[in-house]
Amino acid sequence: MSKLYLNGAVICVRGAGDIATGVIQKFARCGFRVFALEIDQPTTIRRHIALSTAMQKGEMEVEDIRAKRIEASGGQMQKCWDEGIVPILNDPAGTSVLMIRPAAVIDAILAKRNLGTHRQMAPFTIALGPGFSAPEDVDIVIETMRGNQLGKLIEKGQALPDSGIPGEISGQGKLRVMHAPAEGRIKHFARIGDWLIEGQPVFQTAESVVSAPFDGMLRGLIAEGMDVKKGLKIADIDPRRLSREEVFGISDKARCIGGAALEAYLYLAASRRN
Repeated sequence: MSKLYLNGAVICVRGAGDIATGVIQKFARCGFRVFALEIDQPTTIRRHIALSTAMQKGEMEVEDIRAKRIEASGGQMQKCWDEGIVPILNDPAGTSVLMIRPAAVIDAILAKRNLGTHRQMAPFTIALGPGFSAPEDVDIVIETMRGNQLGKLIEKGQALPDSGIPGEISGQGKLRVMHAPAEGRIKHFARIGDWLIEGQPVFQTAESVVSAPFDGMLRGLIAEGMDVKKGLKIADIDPRRLSREEVFGISDKARCIGGAALEAYLYLAASRRN
């Protein structure tokens, strides 16, 4: 069944990881024609709730949003939109933006630095998290740090700097994230959603095995078979016993930031009209 696009505007989202997926869902549900830009082999940890997984699998569905990897073709994009599918392109540099000319570009890469997004890319530009300054780089920066300011629209200034330490959950902070101990190919010993016991093997790179640092639920794990560099974030463990919906559904943080991005676009559009 063809999808009726009430708003008609085309929105470009740079990145399609778990947080970006929350942004994509908000805009797609509200009738915007959304397309996303990704790298060829995304290193997304929470890949089961990220549309970026379509880059490896060809297609990916998260809740009610479906994405498909395509080539940079206007015909392919329109076909996806007609079918209610979000097209994703292999375009980390954002060169397709010049051809497609979207109404807005939303940088949701969350690289903690600006990888090339600027105000000349589209009538409205929005960026998530640190690494951007408004209004110099983009029109609006959105706060991504958990806390009272999460989702705040920043028209002048920057988001809070990255602390480098994961937010604390049930007394666990830094240990929640596991990194590659050596360069090599990832091999799994556990699956996302598994309850792990402290010391249980989770993954291996080269000859080095990484085990669970405490009892908890494996919430994220990079795709098996990928070649990674030493120090790359590979897995995410949560000390709480989470429900299936909490593990395999879009997170509260992604929903909040997605709503903030939608608010930012509508706010900018209304301000421009006035």
